[in-house]
Amino acid sequence: MYNADETDIRFAIRHIIGMEAVTELAPFADYDADICDAVLSEAAKLATEVIAPLNHSGDAGSKWHPDNTVTTPAGFANAFKALGEGGWTGIGTAEEYGGQNMPEILCAAAREMWHSANMGFALCHLLTEGLIHALQTSASDAQKQMFIPPMAEGRWTGTMNLTESQAGTDLASIRTQAIPDGDHYLIKGQKIFITYGEHDMSENIVHLVLARTPNAPTGVKGISVFIVPKFMVNEDGSLGARNDVKCVSIEHKMGINGSPTAILQYGENEGAIGYLVGEENQGLNIMFNMMNHARFGVGIQGLSISSRAYYQALSYAQERKQGTPLDCNAGDAIIHHPDVMRLLATMRAEIEAMRPMALYGAVALDHGHYDTGEAKARWQSRAELMVPIIKGWMTERSIDIASNGVQVHGGMGFIEETGAAQHLRDARILPIYEGTTAIQANDLMFRKTLRDQGVAVRALIEDIRAEADEPLLAAVQDAEIALDHILTGGLSAREAAAVSVPYLMMLGYLTGGWMALKNKQAAIAQKGSGEWSDNFLNAKAAHADVYAAHSLPNVASLAQTILNGSKSIEAMDANWFTA
Repeated sequence: MYNADETDIRFAIRHIIGMEAVTELAPFADYDADICDAVLSEAAKLATEVIAPLNHSGDAGSKWHPDNTVTTPAGFANAFKALGEGGWTGIGTAEEYGGQNMPEILCAAAREMWHSANMGFALCHLLTEGLIHALQTSASDAQKQMFIPPMAEGRWTGTMNLTESQAGTDLASIRTQAIPDGDHYLIKGQKIFITYGEHDMSENIVHLVLARTPNAPTGVKGISVFIVPKFMVNEDGSLGARNDVKCVSIEHKMGINGSPTAILQYGENEGAIGYLVGEENQGLNIMFNMMNHARFGVGIQGLSISSRAYYQALSYAQERKQGTPLDCNAGDAIIHHPDVMRLLATMRAEIEAMRPMALYGAVALDHGHYDTGEAKARWQSRAELMVPIIKGWMTERSIDIASNGVQVHGGMGFIEETGAAQHLRDARILPIYEGTTAIQANDLMFRKTLRDQGVAVRALIEDIRAEADEPLLAAVQDAEIALDHILTGGLSAREAAAVSVPYLMMLGYLTGGWMALKNKQAAIAQKGSGEWSDNFLNAKAAHADVYAAHSLPNVASLAQTILNGSKSIEAMDANWFTA
């Protein structure tokens, strides 16, 4: 029932993205197809044999205890230990801190497999990776040497502490205090929605906490960020006394139940000891660097859960017999019913568009980091543009794809024991955490489109146009009309915000169409190579055609919403909802 989709990932890296996108960067010049294949095979083996078997049982959830400890589901701790012992927890970490500094495209591929295997489990690694990324970018040398290597080894894990009961999206409302006390600060306050804020899978937990110093400016300009370890760390790296931070409860959730979502109390006594990262009042920039990495990871989660839901639905459809499909034989499985074929084909078509889109985003991130000169600036712009599209579009589509997986199961999809409902419940958080779809869309609309008068978006559209066939070219033209309206239509800020999500989704479907076409072109080019079976290549071309017929037309309908929909929303009165 679980399939890591290793073959399709390998095809996408080799023939859609291209190995040269990896090897042309100096740090990865020694990588070749054989090395990539070896990494993918081992990552798939770990996902299939160690992580995936814990997914359904892990849905029972983690347990909080009155002594403020948390026990994760049976098998989670051993699985995380295997992740660390295999060197996987540091695959994206710089070598000087004990990591492997793999190209982001391989890190993204591994993450896809692990999150499709068990999203609740893999979240711990995702947050730890994000913390490592933030510290590598912004921490002092001493902080890097103390905190990064144990996380890269999998002995310690990391968290991100932004949210408070009164401060969700509005970080300006943060109240947690950081009082200077010699070479450190005393942290006092409460944080909620902290993924893996307490658990039994590692020796120590390193919290990255947003807080205010006593004389900080009001609003977001007065936020600083602090490292607050669960256990204090001695100069030799050994663990000391327990810090003044504890988990007062964990949330009862709709999905991702294996992942403990903690409420953390800092400074119930004298105050939790924390260490300033960077300078005071620079915390938001540092945390957004971590969040950008995490948002890309959440986009991959959308792909992951879609893939998991698809393969479960496929397995059920191949076995379930119900009625005689049109023009088929009695006893044929429901996979032969035209509408079941439609559901499965559209699910797979969008997954095969999502995958190269995510890998393309990974390449943009690496080139934006390691490239030089004009190429660096160009790739940084493309990465900044792609992250909200990847996060927003992939996670929104994952809900419909997982829902279609339930639909394929019929009534049995509504029964928990089949597991199909779990994928839908797990998917539902993805358009919410690490910035809702509306936040991604406003970022795309105001920062990535209006601020530069559409330069970055037009560059993406031109790249798509250069490779477009007739259906994709028609979609490009619809998208350009919508973009022109946004840039020159005299929209107020509220009107632009009212159509920002349709705008994000339009660009998602358009970029997905580009990737679907690349899939088809690569499949045709590989015919006769002997490397891939004819069935595999024919299937890829067919799914690209399904995308063009069933998904790509959404560009036109969303463009119409952008052209005509903003004023109708702006004309609404909030009082009318209760009229």
